[in-house]
Amino acid sequence: MGKLLYVCCIMLLLLQAGLASKTRHFKWEVGYMYASPDCEEKILLGINGQFPGPTVRAKAGDTIHVELKNALHTEGVVIHWHGIRQYGTPWADGTASISQCAINPEETFIYRFQVDKAGTYFYHGHYGMQRAAGLYGSLIVEVADGEEELFHYDGEFNLLLSDWYHQSIYDQMVGLSSKPFRWIGEPQSLLINGRGQYNCSLAAHLMEGSSACKLTSKDCAPVVLRVLPGKTYRLRVASTTSLSSLNLAIGNHKMMVVEADGNYVEPFIVDDMDIYSGESYSVLITTDQNPSSNYWLSVGVRGRKPNTQPALAIVSYQPNSPSKLPESSPPVTPKWNDYNHSKSFSYKILARQGTPKPPSYADRQIALLNTQNKINGYIKWSINNISLALPPTPYLGSMRYRLKNAFDTSKPPENFPSDYDVMKPPKNPSSAQSSNAYVIQFNSTVDVILQNANALADNVSEIHPWHLHGHDFWVLGYGDGRFEEKDDSKFNLENPPLRNTVVIFPYGWTAIRFVADNPGVWAFHCHIEPHLHMGMGVIFAEGVDHVRRIPKEAITCGMTGKMLMNNNLP
Repeated sequence: MGKLLYVCCIMLLLLQAGLASKTRHFKWEVGYMYASPDCEEKILLGINGQFPGPTVRAKAGDTIHVELKNALHTEGVVIHWHGIRQYGTPWADGTASISQCAINPEETFIYRFQVDKAGTYFYHGHYGMQRAAGLYGSLIVEVADGEEELFHYDGEFNLLLSDWYHQSIYDQMVGLSSKPFRWIGEPQSLLINGRGQYNCSLAAHLMEGSSACKLTSKDCAPVVLRVLPGKTYRLRVASTTSLSSLNLAIGNHKMMVVEADGNYVEPFIVDDMDIYSGESYSVLITTDQNPSSNYWLSVGVRGRKPNTQPALAIVSYQPNSPSKLPESSPPVTPKWNDYNHSKSFSYKILARQGTPKPPSYADRQIALLNTQNKINGYIKWSINNISLALPPTPYLGSMRYRLKNAFDTSKPPENFPSDYDVMKPPKNPSSAQSSNAYVIQFNSTVDVILQNANALADNVSEIHPWHLHGHDFWVLGYGDGRFEEKDDSKFNLENPPLRNTVVIFPYGWTAIRFVADNPGVWAFHCHIEPHLHMGMGVIFAEGVDHVRRIPKEAITCGMTGKMLMNNNLP
């Protein structure tokens, strides 16, 4: 019954949205550019000469049409539309080797898809580690014409959070794939809407007469949120960080959380909020503080011992000058390893009344053990002892046209050994690489247990935010230690939140449920860029036979490319 209600709600939303929908056209060119996001000039990836890329705004039910030209000289590119489910357009998901071929230099690809649900989203590169090189931007979907938001606000601001490295992504990728292993380290800066300040104190800089921070470029000027007293503002916040888990707080202001990953949640009030890579939120703030003062908005690192100073923005009450120094110090980020604080925030996120409930049972349960391993002396991340290696032919094309030898067709393991001790380093760190995929029965309900464990070093277990393409899922619960069968009884089936990204805490587990109702091939992976590069992900395939004819431009590489040249594809 729950599954049927969920499908009916989706169909109703699509029908209502189609009555007044529009097609919104964009013409983009991805290229290299010089910029100084933290006052240090570097080469990064931009779109139409902009960093971050242009903000896309649309309304639920609209169609997005992006003509994307690759102006990079020596490498391919794709764009993933993070949080957009791509019903009926799986080739537009923007995942190299999964949904499409990378777009070659000087070639153009058209992304055309519908945004069916209002919410806060973003887009980013999904080829190599291009997201870490600056290839990202915001995607905001407003409610359809004739519809109203569930909450009132007088204005809104968009905050796209990221971390920034001075080392190029090419240096980073070589180091991650080297023997001996070279870790990328902590980022040099945190950015708010592409702006930050490296190796200086913005707070000290704003003090009259201070020379603690030289803002050498308008690229790194602090973000200012100009507000009026006595109003309510919506802050749309998304994190596209490469590595960092973040915490956001505004001096003297509380925040009411109302949206997570494009889904309404039961409103709750916090002093600060954790946000992991791949997540997005909407919070409401009320400008009810002393109007003669300005206030700090602070973003700091969580989950890793920080070696990066917080990013700061200014909430400026009009008519105050934006350069007026706030009277109080910036909010202090909670201690990096205060995981109880982190869990307390995550546990408060519950679905708003009216959100579709999950099916009451699952047809299949897949347990995914996250471990750090070695393959021929190279350090990798593995899932159930398999490190993901993507094939040259996109899965979507090879599966749809049933090509042989395009990827590893062996079945990946659905569980891990019952005697595996998640609290200790692996007894046998050896692992293997594979391009195999989990083939899921179309329209079935699947539970996934994400199990965290100790890494190669003693007493080390890291935070991993996992993102599922092509779906929202229900977060059924979290737990500490190893997941056991009896933990099923702890699942929240009454009001679990719908998300597309969820965190696994150190030495813990997270359980999710989703309906495999979207024909296509979808990535499910850790959203930390170096972890995915090192193999931390899996592939889900469902209903691929139901995928209608795939645009040839999406599969002009590998085995499908050869068959296209010989006119052998059906």
